[in-house]
Amino acid sequence: MPVLTRLIPSPVVVDIRPGALNDLADVLADQRICSSTGKLAIAISGGSGAVLRERLAPSLGGAEWFEVGGGTLDDAIKLADAIKKSGRYDAIVGLGGGKIIDCAKFAAARVGLPLVAVATNLSHDGLCSPVATLDNDAGRGSYGVPNPIAVVIDLDVIREAPVRFVRSGIGDALSNISAIADWELAARERGEDIDGLAAAMARQAGEAVLRHPGGVGDDGFLQVLAEGLVLTGIAMSVSGDSRPASGACHEINHAFDLLYPKRAASHGEQCGLGAAFAMHLRGAREESRFMAQVLRRHGLPVLPEEIGFTVEEFVKVVEFAPQTRPGRYTILEHLDLSTDQIRDAYADYAKAIGS
Repeated sequence: MPVLTRLIPSPVVVDIRPGALNDLADVLADQRICSSTGKLAIAISGGSGAVLRERLAPSLGGAEWFEVGGGTLDDAIKLADAIKKSGRYDAIVGLGGGKIIDCAKFAAARVGLPLVAVATNLSHDGLCSPVATLDNDAGRGSYGVPNPIAVVIDLDVIREAPVRFVRSGIGDALSNISAIADWELAARERGEDIDGLAAAMARQAGEAVLRHPGGVGDDGFLQVLAEGLVLTGIAMSVSGDSRPASGACHEINHAFDLLYPKRAASHGEQCGLGAAFAMHLRGAREESRFMAQVLRRHGLPVLPEEIGFTVEEFVKVVEFAPQTRPGRYTILEHLDLSTDQIRDAYADYAKAIGS
């Protein structure tokens, strides 16, 4: 009987540890990434990127640096055009937070070069995903791109970033648990296929963060969080879809962004809150309560008023949420709750988790 295997799209290098940035030049010198005579195009922000450039430039003498204005589709296209005009490169390095890395991902795909993602914060699982999320004239769009060829995360640099970025990453990682439950629901009710490997990777990434006893300042916890976010990105590549990491939790997040664009909280804060509420909706009361406890322990919100929204605004968000991902089946589509039913469900949730 033949043994069947499949190739998994993943980085050839994943370096997550304190001091990893000190060895970035060695990672980039890897023959699979850049030849000994090759050139690198490095995308950075105008703020913290300038500090990192000063630190890294002496060891990256053959690199050319490109400042990225923001996280829009126009910014990504401008970056790609600038790189194309400047000469031939072996690879593009995205050095910064999510906006910089997403612009660099898009630009790398546009000019046909491999991308090295060097993350300076852990705000969400996009650093190793096959998706670039960019603001456009219609709001925000997701664009398919290849996985990074390498991922470098220096935990010393992560600790220097504002703690809100780590908290956001925690909320995004924990939401995997709710997203997988939604995927399983869609399989039972609609016959949707589940990629077992992708589901296992995303679920275990979320569970590892959920059950780790450490906090946002501990290297051990940051290591698990960073690894979980990378694994989640690879899980999306394995499945060819965002399903392993996006269910009702992300529908609620998108609804916040669309209905209240000037007041929305961070991606991870909204996803974590959405995940805890979605777990409650599906009857997983103990899991919802435990998730809320962990979110609170890490300083994340579990109630809408904790991020500046009224109960009625949250009810409106939940009611609108299914419209953000047409065709996706989650607990929200399954229950199809009326406005009054959402209001009652929220009151029950707030009481259950101890508001």
